[in-house]
Amino acid sequence: MTNKLTRRGVLKSGAVAGAGVALPTIFTASSASAQAYTNEPTGSTVTLGFNVPQTGPYAEEGLDELRAQELAVEHLNGEGDGGCLNTFTSKALKGNGILGKKVQFVTGDTQTKSDAARASAKSMIEKDGAIMINGGSSSGVAIAVQGLCQEAGVIFMAGLTHSNDTTGKDRKANGFRHFFNAYMSAAALAPVLKSEYGADRRAYHLTADYTWGWSQQESIAAATEAMGWETVNNVLTPLAATDFSSYITPVLNSGADVLVLNHYGGNMVNSLTNAIQFGLRDKMVNGKQFEIVVPLYSELMAAGAGKNVQGVLGSMNYNWQLDNEGSRAFVKSFGEKYGRPPSNSAQTCYAQTLLYADACERAGTFNPCGVAEALEGFEFDGLGNGPTLYRADDHQCFKDVLVVKGKENPTNEYDTLEIVDQTPVAQVTYAPDHPMFGGAEASLGTCNPGA
Repeated sequence: MTNKLTRRGVLKSGAVAGAGVALPTIFTASSASAQAYTNEPTGSTVTLGFNVPQTGPYAEEGLDELRAQELAVEHLNGEGDGGCLNTFTSKALKGNGILGKKVQFVTGDTQTKSDAARASAKSMIEKDGAIMINGGSSSGVAIAVQGLCQEAGVIFMAGLTHSNDTTGKDRKANGFRHFFNAYMSAAALAPVLKSEYGADRRAYHLTADYTWGWSQQESIAAATEAMGWETVNNVLTPLAATDFSSYITPVLNSGADVLVLNHYGGNMVNSLTNAIQFGLRDKMVNGKQFEIVVPLYSELMAAGAGKNVQGVLGSMNYNWQLDNEGSRAFVKSFGEKYGRPPSNSAQTCYAQTLLYADACERAGTFNPCGVAEALEGFEFDGLGNGPTLYRADDHQCFKDVLVVKGKENPTNEYDTLEIVDQTPVAQVTYAPDHPMFGGAEASLGTCNPGA
């Protein structure tokens, strides 16, 4: 990809760093300086790297992440109405950039491919001097980029990544996740599924064949089996699939009365559409109405699937209809700028950008190890999700989890989901050494400043 200027005049990087490209700019007062770190800002600006899917099956999520990231930069620089800077319980951010330096950004295209995501992040760090990487709409991408950032000595503020592994067996000292995970989705959904559909159900799973899909399927199967459901089958599907008809047909003869779609983005839109076209939700099986469950929802997916989501249960990290001060401020800012409400992928990238900037301010440095220390154990509110903890043990955020379902009578294209339960954080909290998260062997390791 040829580098080009964005409409904001900021270098857009999607190119792979090749031979002869300079290594990260590491400034040192002396060769023995303990304060040296990768891409230490020395001028009047600081560069953040936004790495999102601009092409591929999750491109729509990536576009909304970019919208939110640009909005966050505007608010950090004192532009617009300030958004959640006005509601954030930490008052370190003043709208004058980060530590007095104006914030600029570069972007990369992950293509929802781990190798492409690592290449674009590497380019932003090595060529553009990015001191933090944020974004992504795939756990495979997040784990790959998190590993790269750990090696390079920069902070990775994960975007949309839902696999247990991101802050489980693949956790890293330089990586942080605001988004919830598959275990939390299952813990929130299971009681609602039991209440709505009963404890005697037979579930058939279609699962995206990569780390997120595996993690989500394992989590929802464990939670539903614990309440009495039987898992009839689990069939893996390629991430690149667009037509799921051949996967839906066997469901009809399986004896299952629930279909669990462990799919996201365009995959979920297509598989749900195929399932509805086959008339699954109109069938009676085992004396019960056949049901479909989508463990992980987004507004963009729901809008894409249209009326097919009506009555279908799932979980979310955030929904723009949440009625709290932080959410209202974010929805207002985002809506006025883009003419639409934000998705939960947008909200998590916006929050992560502010959380990084705030940690720099509180730490008084861009040094990633100082920033990491400021984030570990940090409790906050005012960014839209309610009270939240960034747990020090694994760099996972803990907050209430939303259970939602498709609205029966939506009033417009953005009014497709309704909140049916706000699961208390205590119900979705687990021990850092939980077996699904790597057990006692899982470790953050040591923060790497890169010098």
